[in-house]
Amino acid sequence: MPFTNRVHALTALARGQILRGTINREQRQDVRRRFICLFVLAVVSSVVAAPSAQVGAGNPAAYQPPRTPDGKPDLQGLWQALNTAAWDIQDHSARLGVPAGQGVVEGNEIPYQPWAAARKKDNFEKRLTEDPIAKCYLPGVPRITYMPHPFQIFQTPGTTVILYEYDHAVRTIYTDRPHLPGHIDFWLGMSRGRWEGETLVVDVIDFNDKTWFDAAGNFHSDALHVVERYTRTGPDHIAYQVTIEDPKVFTRPWKMNMTLYRRREPNVQLLDYECNALAEEAAGRLK
Repeated sequence: MPFTNRVHALTALARGQILRGTINREQRQDVRRRFICLFVLAVVSSVVAAPSAQVGAGNPAAYQPPRTPDGKPDLQGLWQALNTAAWDIQDHSARLGVPAGQGVVEGNEIPYQPWAAARKKDNFEKRLTEDPIAKCYLPGVPRITYMPHPFQIFQTPGTTVILYEYDHAVRTIYTDRPHLPGHIDFWLGMSRGRWEGETLVVDVIDFNDKTWFDAAGNFHSDALHVVERYTRTGPDHIAYQVTIEDPKVFTRPWKMNMTLYRRREPNVQLLDYECNALAEEAAGRLK
């Protein structure tokens, strides 16, 4: 029962008993004790709720993040996405080994070209063996961000480095130099960053065509162009937005949005997830 309703109910009960003459001295003391307990509860609740309401009130524009020594918004820390996008970036029901989830794609629609929509469907049918993750390939960008593993951000002037728990992957995002000319295939692409106010904007190109966006078969070509936006919206939250462009596969650019959460456990740190080593160990046990 809500706090105010409990007070009203207790007040009405006491008033009715007094009017009927059915409440004795001991019962009046019990009512008084209940009122005191409710009053203390109300004070404590208001004190505890006030800061959290301010942070979680949905006013990220008012949040001023701490700064690095060179004056940039401080994104450093251990972060993790807490959603089901690694399994499927669109709305999906539960499947064996896959939790149900709400999609992260704006409008829940991926604008595939007709041939690509057929390819995605085929990927889904073969996902248990053809998902690049099943082969211990790197997840690519942006999938590595919302894998069920944390990652850690470090910042220095001109550079942002992201260390991922998954396969000890590393991304170096230079904010003081342009992209290199020509096309070079990288599993995680080539990242270059710039600051737009409070947001780190990361432009990523030079991908290969061997990664998927999720375990549901959503894919891309080597013409993939990703633009990531990292914005601190609170002490423990980063708004993460991704724009996807690939003229070989999609009819138009499309976006994903999600929240990244700071890991707050005592002594939290990146641990090991060496996919190939674990796969070899599992294969050895099956012999």
